[in-house]
Amino acid sequence: MAKRDFYEVLGLSKTADEKEIKRAYKRLAMKYHPDRNQGDKESEAKFKEIKEAYEILSDAQKRAAYDQYGHAAFEQGGFGGQGGGGFGGGADFGDIFGDVFGDIFGGGRRQQRAARGSDLQYNMDLTLEEAVRGVAKEIRIPTLETCDKCHGSGAKEGTSAETCSTCHGAGQVHLRQGFFTVQQACPTCHGRGKVIKEPCSKCHGDGRVERAKTLSVKIPAGVDTGDRIRLSGEGEAGENGAPAGDLYVQVHVRQHHIFERDGNNLYCEVPINFAIAALGGEIEVPTLDGRVKLKIPAETQTGKMFRMKGKGVKSVRSSSIGDLMCRVVVETPVKLNEKQKELMQQLGESFGGKSGEKNTPRSKSFLDGVKKFFDDLTK
Repeated sequence: MAKRDFYEVLGLSKTADEKEIKRAYKRLAMKYHPDRNQGDKESEAKFKEIKEAYEILSDAQKRAAYDQYGHAAFEQGGFGGQGGGGFGGGADFGDIFGDVFGDIFGGGRRQQRAARGSDLQYNMDLTLEEAVRGVAKEIRIPTLETCDKCHGSGAKEGTSAETCSTCHGAGQVHLRQGFFTVQQACPTCHGRGKVIKEPCSKCHGDGRVERAKTLSVKIPAGVDTGDRIRLSGEGEAGENGAPAGDLYVQVHVRQHHIFERDGNNLYCEVPINFAIAALGGEIEVPTLDGRVKLKIPAETQTGKMFRMKGKGVKSVRSSSIGDLMCRVVVETPVKLNEKQKELMQQLGESFGGKSGEKNTPRSKSFLDGVKKFFDDLTK
């Protein structure tokens, strides 16, 4: 007859905790205990069923096996038979189910591989010009490199590592704990599967030595703060000849005294005098490739933004080029002499006198008068 589900036997859900399992067992065991039901074969059978269910579900390891495989986990040919209290007759649990509980009990049956070397990070500061145009830089980093005397084996010259006699090269050992066999790293070889009897005199058996190395790093044009450049295999050497890690160059672009960068666009402020703002004219503005001319229309106000196409940054990820955004700032004249103050007073009066009322004539004679004023002002 097929066995009933152990959770059903105890009247529990599959999410029941340890306290609920113990409480349910005590309640049912008292009800069906043979001493309280002498001669009742049905009660005796139920008591055995309850006891069996409790023994499995109260043990975290057995419960995990039951939740995954059901009754098959404890039947003959599965875990090797429950009645005898061990694994007699069947295949070894560690051989069949080692991979099932590998994550829980510390690894599967396979030999532990030599550890890959650690990745390293180098923080590199760049000027805006270097980031925009690209640059090649030499860096010096401390790292662990493969020992040149033993070539990473860790063994003395003329000798080699021997297969571990404890785990026979598997890197793992099996330990029996009641019904279960668990696996853990071999305590003799620490999971490597090999033992170095005569270590290298230079690296002392590690296969690696500390050394500073110099690398040439090519920074592509257009990089920005936060970008990372990966140099494969330039990190720390792995243990006992394992592959090296990678080196990551973390880019940080220093603040520029003229330009601010936003994506592929550059921004700057360009001061213009009062005369050019009022009458218009042509000025020179800085770019990363030298100065270029910018035409300022008449009556330009402070804060007006001018776009210079293609004068920004070329993207590191595409062929697109950003723009240069120039924000003009009208400078107020300072340290005027007496004549200049008198002329400024006259100009102010022509705009509406001391009342400050706005006067906005646009006739040619008015503009000619303003031009003459500024000519006189700058003499």
